Amino acid sequence: MRVFVVGATGFIGARLAVALAAEGCEVVRGQRVATRGLDGVVVDFARDRRLEDWLPRLRGVDVVVNAVGILRERNGASFAAVHEQGPAALFEACIRAGVPKVVQISALGAEPDAPTGYFRSKAAGDTLLSKLPLEWVIVQPSLVFGASGASATLLCGLATLPVVPLPGAGDQPVQPIHVDDLVRALVRLIKSSQWNRSRVVAVGPEPLPLREVVASLRRQLGLSPARFLRIPLSAMRLLARLGRLRRDTLLDTDTLGMLLQGSTASPRDIAAVLGGPPRRISSFIAPHEARPLATAGRLWWLLGGLRAAVAVLWIASGVVSLGFYPTSESYELLGRVGLTGGVAVLALYGAALLDLAIGLAVYLVRRRRWLWRLQIGVVVIYSAIIALALPEFWLHPFAPMLKNLPLLAALVLLHELDDDGG
Repeated sequence: MRVFVVGATGFIGARLAVALAAEGCEVVRGQRVATRGLDGVVVDFARDRRLEDWLPRLRGVDVVVNAVGILRERNGASFAAVHEQGPAALFEACIRAGVPKVVQISALGAEPDAPTGYFRSKAAGDTLLSKLPLEWVIVQPSLVFGASGASATLLCGLATLPVVPLPGAGDQPVQPIHVDDLVRALVRLIKSSQWNRSRVVAVGPEPLPLREVVASLRRQLGLSPARFLRIPLSAMRLLARLGRLRRDTLLDTDTLGMLLQGSTASPRDIAAVLGGPPRRISSFIAPHEARPLATAGRLWWLLGGLRAAVAVLWIASGVVSLGFYPTSESYELLGRVGLTGGVAVLALYGAALLDLAIGLAVYLVRRRRWLWRLQIGVVVIYSAIIALALPEFWLHPFAPMLKNLPLLAALVLLHELDDDGG
């Protein structure tokens, strides 16, 4: 069986491609960008919206799996393009090319009248597929938990906090499914005709309040019992509105709305496909996964805090230089460096504005690896100038020069661990 997995480098698609290959299937990997060491076909729903884009890729294909999805619109990838227009071209090309079957990975809550654009666009793609003259299966998973997944990172990040903040009482019902169960179900749905032309809801065995989910994960990570902090829903809504300013955060008004709405359903579909109930939340984390998941969870909030601290440092430096620190003393220091007159004015205010721009960019720029390199360069240049022209700062009791060493270490760490907004 030749299976074309569109979205084969994503969280679910990558695991599905491996599982299908292990089952003896010939897997064609559709990926948005070429990946070193991984054979595949470069596809992009935001760009490939014509039959001609897809027909050559479907020769000899028995099943197409659409595992592409975006939670937020960004960089030209809109919900309409990724969830409707691109899939529409792919589905039509499947009919023209004689592909017998399509498996669509949708989402629990995808309805035409849903309150979010994500759900409405997913529903539009599902509806289109369901009306076409081919065999199809629409899989609607709830929250999917698994190592390296966004949901697992977020939940484990919350679970590792010294005090866990929760929206309101944390009683929002969730019913996550483990990614291994979802992939097993997908393999069976792909290889069997029993569930053709049907919708399959993929959820965990029972709904639980968010508070209990986080507490269970914390126990599995080997940590002490959780202490919770209630965040008023009004404050959560304000944070969600602020989150819309950032394209690389999971919290915005839509995702908060999804959480408050709840995402639960009967597990009978997934149990029928698997031949038994999916695993319970209490067994989501295997003992050998606890340490790496705890580390990933801690990095989620530690790196966020470190980025914020670096941003505040640059912004405060710029603001102080623009007026809070006596300009006469600033000019005296610049004179000792060899800068006087108009050049000194330009250096003082230019450097202050640069510091401000760097600090704001840490908050606002999505792709930041170049920004960390810029900061490393600026710190090195500042340090070299001071070391040569103002050597007494090496022996200053507040150690202003030596404090640049941990700052440089922090910037190198942020550079190395930044996924460049991916």
